[in-house]
Amino acid sequence: MTRKRVLILCTGNSCRSQMAEALWNDLAGETWEAVSAGSRPAGFVHRLAVRAMADIDLDIGDHRSKSVEEFAEQPFDLVVTVCDSAREACPTFPNAKQTVHWPFKDPAHATGTEAEQLAMFHTVRDQIRERIDQFLHNLP
Repeated sequence: MTRKRVLILCTGNSCRSQMAEALWNDLAGETWEAVSAGSRPAGFVHRLAVRAMADIDLDIGDHRSKSVEEFAEQPFDLVVTVCDSAREACPTFPNAKQTVHWPFKDPAHATGTEAEQLAMFHTVRDQIRERIDQFLHNLP
């Protein structure tokens, strides 16, 4: 069986898309391959995204912030934008069978104590996990 491929896009590829990549790969097992990228890559993965994922035993500490240009010519079954600016700024993917938009709040903009900021990362992580899980369980 050939694995389906999903590209998850955000602006900086430092939080939401990184968490979504790891969650998708974890939830889908061998049926999908998820990768992520950004329209304007931040050049790092946010430390609180790394912590939020470690809290559910998923390690993204070795992930890197990637440019959408790395994937421009590759075929995808699905392209998912997880922020409004990526939806507007990212190129179209003629090699994508389907494109969907799932906006999530940017946890990198969370304020307050580190614990309060981490709580926002947990909330967004859980929302992303729920959305991916719903998608995977509603496939024909």
